[in-house]
Amino acid sequence: MPTPAEILRTLAATSREMTALAIVWHGLLAFVMIRILTGWRPSKRFGALVLALPLLSVSVLAWRYGNPFNGAVFAGFAALLLVLGLRRPVGQVERPPSWATIMGSFLILFGWVYPHFLGTGSWLRYLYAAPAGLIPCPTLSFTIGFALLANGFSSRGYATGLGLLGLFYGLFGTFRLGVRIDLVLVIGSLALLTLSALRVSRKTK
Repeated sequence: MPTPAEILRTLAATSREMTALAIVWHGLLAFVMIRILTGWRPSKRFGALVLALPLLSVSVLAWRYGNPFNGAVFAGFAALLLVLGLRRPVGQVERPPSWATIMGSFLILFGWVYPHFLGTGSWLRYLYAAPAGLIPCPTLSFTIGFALLANGFSSRGYATGLGLLGLFYGLFGTFRLGVRIDLVLVIGSLALLTLSALRVSRKTK
């Protein structure tokens, strides 16, 4: 397995060299957020399927930059989300509890401006070139954020799987790689797992 220093170099190289793709992802995020703020609520199936795409993006780049572990893990979870998404009904996503809306919105913003790996330069770069959609932690942050806004797509399996993936990478980034800001992803992942657990609790009452 690569050393922490090697992993950090790979993540930094991906972030610096794939700026054009990062800009594309930021444009897509902006488009989706504008639609949501103007009242759009996607179907559970469509939303669940679309969230597999950023995971596929991370997988492709991980393979390209020599990190087969991340490549395989993100490809596997993207496939899992696609399978679970296809099982979702076509009805609109349900509104989440207010705390989940707040946490989800914060996670999307955090992933959007993820302040790491870009190096020195104007802080404005984080608004359009942060590595959202390129590397694991910022991508999982905004993905989990959207899942929270969609009330976990009313799927225990979907919310739990995505939450566990985020928890693993958040803990790994924080304690193995020393990227302390990944504690935000840990908290967000626990929020999604809590949302999943509360859903099960309501069903058993």
